[in-house]
Amino acid sequence: MAVSGTRGVAGEVNSETDFVAKNEQFQGFVRDVTQVALAGNLTDIDALGAAAYPAGGTVTEALTQNIATIGENQSLRRSAIMSVNSGVVTAYVHNAAAPGMGKIGVLVALESTAGADVLEPLGKQLAMHVAAANPLALNGDDLDPELVARERAIAEEKAAQSGKPADIVSKMVDGGIAKFRKENALLSQLFVMDGKTPVAEVVAAAGKDVGATITLKGFTRFQLGEGIEKEESDFAAEVAAVAGV
Repeated sequence: MAVSGTRGVAGEVNSETDFVAKNEQFQGFVRDVTQVALAGNLTDIDALGAAAYPAGGTVTEALTQNIATIGENQSLRRSAIMSVNSGVVTAYVHNAAAPGMGKIGVLVALESTAGADVLEPLGKQLAMHVAAANPLALNGDDLDPELVARERAIAEEKAAQSGKPADIVSKMVDGGIAKFRKENALLSQLFVMDGKTPVAEVVAAAGKDVGATITLKGFTRFQLGEGIEKEESDFAAEVAAVAGV
């Protein structure tokens, strides 16, 4: 994670083991790649790999050299950029293993004319909330339609088992989906710092206190390895195969 002015970047570089992730050479590479992505506004991994690396050559060439010297496969996985016209982008890394690096990283973008002395602390608290609560979208209407459809199907199946009239079942399903949207959208989630105030109200109150409008423009949350399908093996079967059973 890195921030420069009103822009911030979140990046993920994968290694095979935690041992390599703690390697200073690997960490230095991750820092450099993050800065390259931020400077070039690069979110496409192919473009990032082809970009110039600070020590010479391209990012991909530096990565190849890293693999050769460290002796373990590594890969660029993803990059995301957030920016505001006026305001701040705040970066937060949960349980940082090194400055700006860890297994969960968050960017929060606040658009406002308020000063950084107000926006930075608010942004950090919101980023900590995002790290803990893992919202799926900024607003309920922004949730992935396929995800909502799956939740609706589950709610319909559950409601149908209640034995209630069709009109009641329909209301139960609608209520369940409304709850799902509320609990998984950042602005409607209850702020983890007090457990009772919706995030939208926290942001509005902060703006009111300083006499300036503060808009939570967006967020990015990266959790190391999320979405990567891990190969599952049957150890007993492997042993049997080796033994010729």
